[in-house]
Amino acid sequence: MPTLIWALLCLMIASPAMAHGDEPHGSWLPWTFDPWIVLPIATLAALYGVGAARLAKRSRRPSGMLIRVLLYSCGVLALAAALLSPLHWLGEHLFTFHMIEHEIVMAVSAPLIVLARPAGSLLWGLPGKARRLAGSLMRAPLIRGLWNWCSSATSATVIHGLAIWAWHVPVLFDAAVTDPALHRLQHLSFFATAMLFWWAVVWRSDYGASAWHLFGTMVHTSVLGALMALAPRVLYVAQTQTAMAWGLTPLEDQQLAGMIMWVPAGTIYAAAAMTMLARWIRGSSGRRTQNA
Repeated sequence: MPTLIWALLCLMIASPAMAHGDEPHGSWLPWTFDPWIVLPIATLAALYGVGAARLAKRSRRPSGMLIRVLLYSCGVLALAAALLSPLHWLGEHLFTFHMIEHEIVMAVSAPLIVLARPAGSLLWGLPGKARRLAGSLMRAPLIRGLWNWCSSATSATVIHGLAIWAWHVPVLFDAAVTDPALHRLQHLSFFATAMLFWWAVVWRSDYGASAWHLFGTMVHTSVLGALMALAPRVLYVAQTQTAMAWGLTPLEDQQLAGMIMWVPAGTIYAAAAMTMLARWIRGSSGRRTQNA
């Protein structure tokens, strides 16, 4: 773990003096302003801001919304940092930073937004007619039934796991690196399925089941990370093709990316699983005390 951290720090310090292929750059790193990314994030931020303000005016305890606003703001800022900041540009040049970007989207931004329970504020951010229409659609039996099935812990865990494993098939991952539309779809699927997964384990399941699904997700993502880190040859050719310009061999770049999925990301899922397990044990102890 210390070796991994040291390698990442060296890369970040050295990156301003390096180049991508024949593309020179100075001492700054560019931000990304893709309208297909900027507009959805800005819309989510604006809708929530308007909706939270409206709900605060109607609430008897507007201060009670503060923690939710903070959680949502941190989640959206983390999403913007992953997809718009120089981290995204670095991720287009090195697999290592691309993996950091993905883990921020799935294991940092998504759970923070889910913890904020933003649905009500987002709905209240819409104009009156649009809000009533959205509410009617959400209550429709077909939509409601589909949501209930997808947001069960088992379904959400499987859907999220399939998205992670499918996009990390080397041929598909490399295709996403070279095709902007496919790359956007990759990020959208990671974020959407992560939101579904975290919503299921935080709000739809009891603590014991949530701990189990978080632990299972930690295991299968760690296995995927280990496969990348321990592979004897380069699996992601397109993603690692510029690693030499950054002081790494393609295999080293792939190994670092795998280690990031294996250790730091796995630690987040493990910590969440242990938190749920502790709350389940506490709840079980409380019920036994009451029945005694």
